[in-house]
Amino acid sequence: MASDKTFLEYVLEQLSELDDVTFRSMMGEYILYYRGRIFGGIYDNRFLVKPTPSASSMMPDAVQEIPYDGAKAMLSVDNTDDREFLKRLIECMYPELPEPASKRRKSAK
Repeated sequence: MASDKTFLEYVLEQLSELDDVTFRSMMGEYILYYRGRIFGGIYDNRFLVKPTPSASSMMPDAVQEIPYDGAKAMLSVDNTDDREFLKRLIECMYPELPEPASKRRKSAK
């Protein structure tokens, strides 16, 4: 089931206090980035984030959910109405997120 774009827009509005939050549409779902690093996504109208140590400590009762078949479990964010909490959550997660993979240049033959 694809996610509803209005739910994405709601989550993005809730994250609007953060600079540089972007998204990419992928097969009816949305991957979320903060300063170029993937921190979570919108999957079947659920806001899920990577289970970093910070996210796990800030949401100790969060349910782990599989975003799609074959994916690793992520933490479900239920407190989407609290903008300040969401800002702190993503900012705390940021240092624990992997750097984006560098794009390789094609070599001339």
